[in-house]
Amino acid sequence: NGVWVGVHRDPAHLYNTVLSLRRRNMISHEVSLIRDIRDQEFKIFTDAGRVARPLFVIDNDKRSSRRGELVLSKELVNRLEDDRELPPDLDPDEKKEKYFGWEGLVKSGAVEYLDAEEEETVMIAMTPEDLDISRQVQAGYAPPEPSTDQNARFKAPVNTNVHTWTHCEIHPSMILGICASIIPFPDHNQSPR
Repeated sequence: NGVWVGVHRDPAHLYNTVLSLRRRNMISHEVSLIRDIRDQEFKIFTDAGRVARPLFVIDNDKRSSRRGELVLSKELVNRLEDDRELPPDLDPDEKKEKYFGWEGLVKSGAVEYLDAEEEETVMIAMTPEDLDISRQVQAGYAPPEPSTDQNARFKAPVNTNVHTWTHCEIHPSMILGICASIIPFPDHNQSPR
C-alpha cells in the first residue's frame, strides 16, 4: 500500500510464491499482486475500495498435464451441481461445511478477483472457445474460417504472437459489469456511459 518493504534477488519466484498462496486461499482473494517488470517492483495492495472483478484462471504450470486449460474442471462443476441436492433445512454450520458454491471456486483457485492495476499485467482470453482456438493454432493447426452468418458473434482474429493466457472472461459482458451491460447499444449511446 505504498510502503517500500525490501529488496529480493528473485522477484519472479517471489511473485509466483505469493500468487500461489493467494490461489490456495492462504492469503485473502482481495489482495492485489502486481509485478511491474519495467519499474522492477512487486506491489501488494490490501487497501479497501479497489474495484475488482472475477475471472477464470488458466493453468500455466509447466509440470501440469492440463497446461493452457481452465483450472475450472468437471470435478469442480460436479461439486457445484451437488449443491442443488443439499437439503434446504441444513443447520448453518453443516451447510457451511458441505456447500461448495462460488466461495468454493474462489478457494480452489478456479476463479480469481483482479483489480484494474493487476489486469494490466495479465493476458485475458475473451471466451474458453477462443482459448481452445489459440491452443490449436499454437499446435500448428490452421485457424477456423470466419463465419459468414450475419448474426454470429463477432470474433477478433487469433493473435499468433500470444503464447500464454493467464485468465479467461467468465462472460464477455462482465468486462463492463451488470449495470453497463443493460444499456442498449452502449457503443452508440453516449449519455448513460
